[in-house]
Amino acid sequence: MPAEPRSSRYSVSLVKRGSGDGPDKRPIKTLERILSKAGVGSRTEARSWIHDGRVKVNGKVSRDPDQWVDMERDRLLFDGKPLEARSRLYLLLYKPTGYLTTYKDPGGRPTVYDLIADVGTFVSPVGRLDLDTSGLLLMTNDNQFAERVTNPDSHVPKTYLVKASALVTDEQLQRLRDGIELSDGPTRPATVTRLRDSARFTHFEITLTEGRNRQVRRMVEALGARVLELVRVRIGSIAIGALPIGKWRLLTREEVEALKG
Repeated sequence: MPAEPRSSRYSVSLVKRGSGDGPDKRPIKTLERILSKAGVGSRTEARSWIHDGRVKVNGKVSRDPDQWVDMERDRLLFDGKPLEARSRLYLLLYKPTGYLTTYKDPGGRPTVYDLIADVGTFVSPVGRLDLDTSGLLLMTNDNQFAERVTNPDSHVPKTYLVKASALVTDEQLQRLRDGIELSDGPTRPATVTRLRDSARFTHFEITLTEGRNRQVRRMVEALGARVLELVRVRIGSIAIGALPIGKWRLLTREEVEALKG
């Protein structure tokens, strides 16, 4: 993988400044969250490192991952050195089916982290794709960016290619466009385009501006069919393009700024 271009690196602030006192107002966070936000590892790893005594707060070893730390007042050392936030990293992975969108699986199944072992810093998935869904997965160590992309209030569109287990009528596709009732409420209106029909299956494209759990699959099931294949091909203006399956690339500065809005 080529070296990371300068345009993809950004400065980082570990904590947000607030006003007043208390954990919700002052610029303080739990110890394990500070380590994970710095991009040195997952929150699970951070808790393990803290339990192992690798972190000091004001010169004393802390083994409490939930200890509150004020980054303006407290001195934090990790392995004897001041904690340094990693440069912001934004990447796009073409996730294959059969990979979990998680850091580790107790059952030993492959995860997306097996595909990005050469990234060089810890990044987290921006949203999720289930085991049987492939396609575009963004990963980053910028929590504010991830929140912007995944928050339904941001209305960031996400586009999927769908192969349904039956021939879907125009009326059924219109139900998807208008919004369909699910167990957790009606869906927002969607953009739906029929791509082609075979003797038994319908292929269509759908664009959503929300991201509920298994939403596309549940919408198709509400029509009386099942999803046989599901590929996410676009988030906002970022398309998966010609990226080979199982590979990743860095986002450009322009792509990052476009998603930041």
